[in-house]
Amino acid sequence: MHVGVHTAIAAPCGDYDVETLLAHVVAVLRKLATVGRGEDMTAVTDPADDVAKRGAAEFLLARADLESVWTNDAALDKLHTVAWGTMTGRELLDAYTHELTVHAWDLARATGRGHDLDPALAEAALEWFTDNVPPGARSEDGPFGPVVEVDHDADIYTGLAGYVGRSVHQ
Repeated sequence: MHVGVHTAIAAPCGDYDVETLLAHVVAVLRKLATVGRGEDMTAVTDPADDVAKRGAAEFLLARADLESVWTNDAALDKLHTVAWGTMTGRELLDAYTHELTVHAWDLARATGRGHDLDPALAEAALEWFTDNVPPGARSEDGPFGPVVEVDHDADIYTGLAGYVGRSVHQ
């Protein structure tokens, strides 16, 4: 199945198309680099508004910047303050790794490439979300909607998607 960049991705945080979700992922990478430098992540435009014409290049630049900021163990062990709390760099990157794992499912689902996903990442993300984003702490206005029930034999990524409130039924 081939899907164009304007295919809608139903997520509690908004109905993004593939292009907009990629712009959001670039913004997330930029936010993490910004925090790692001790700057305010809210200054980063999300979704990034410069990705449409240079998506892949902007992703690679943002990823390289992120990696250069976080290569030092001191940055990983330092406390960083973000809008929802203070945590070490390791904790911050752990949380965002799981967010990006969910977005990998969003993108895979929209483009028909789910077979490329690593189930170990989904298992770790589902465990993290279960521990840190309980169903009772969600709202319709937040990034995670109510749990969506999935079939008992669903794959781990579908289970993760349902847990964070994605529509898993097509």
